[in-house]
Amino acid sequence: MARIAAHPEIVAPDETNAEDPHRATRHLLRRRWLVVGVILFAVLVALKAWDGSGPALITKGDVDQSIQRAIQAERKAELAAPPDAAAAHKAIQPSLVYITTERAGTAGREVGTGAGVIIKADGTVLTALHVVIGATKITTRFADGTEASSKIADQQPASDIAVLTVDRLPEVVVPAVLGGGARVGDTVFAVGHPLGLADSLSAGVVSALGRSVRVDVGGTLNDLIQFDAAVNPGNSGGPLLDRGGQVIGIVTGLANPSKQSFFVGIGFAVPIATAGAVAGSPPQ
Repeated sequence: MARIAAHPEIVAPDETNAEDPHRATRHLLRRRWLVVGVILFAVLVALKAWDGSGPALITKGDVDQSIQRAIQAERKAELAAPPDAAAAHKAIQPSLVYITTERAGTAGREVGTGAGVIIKADGTVLTALHVVIGATKITTRFADGTEASSKIADQQPASDIAVLTVDRLPEVVVPAVLGGGARVGDTVFAVGHPLGLADSLSAGVVSALGRSVRVDVGGTLNDLIQFDAAVNPGNSGGPLLDRGGQVIGIVTGLANPSKQSFFVGIGFAVPIATAGAVAGSPPQ
């Protein structure tokens, strides 16, 4: 059982790389069909030559060379394609927001930071509740630099999810694409603003599903995605992405047995089916 603090920049202790097999299968099938296509073409040419209406009969060497050229062309196309991480970041960047909060503290005004993601064309933002709860002022900064005053429109403490509405929209609003479920071993990317470093991406895999953690203010968060991509204060409320850049979760915290607020290797996210439902999004 892990413990996560309610403060947007502090999480507390835990008590209690895998390749995509479908991608490999698709790659193998493409290569097999490519080879079959080249062989069939060679056979047709040979038959045409045999009946005297075509060019001279091709040799086995000609077929081998054709296959090699086709494989090399496919390999070049794969190398030219952007890496999964780059594609995922490009997909989410217009939808990522930077959240700053102000609270009245014992030593005066306290400033907090977190992340969020646009999920609707009206600028509705999904984030972690602990990022914004109790704030006297919430400011959302969009990818183009537009800043807006925000307020909590809805919340679900049991899942640490908040829905924000804004009083100003950027010129272009780009909602994120919400994905489906996750599997253990899936490659994932966490995007946010760790330690104030805006628009940062880290990569890892889904380590486990269905995790439960206790929060410092009491209560338990259930059915969380556990992952090992680096997250730090400032990542909370940001999206957890799949290889296609679709949002599969909202980062809620990290396990921290050392009682320090830095990354120790275990992060948690609320599945998007749960988080999106708070904003009225259909189940994924």
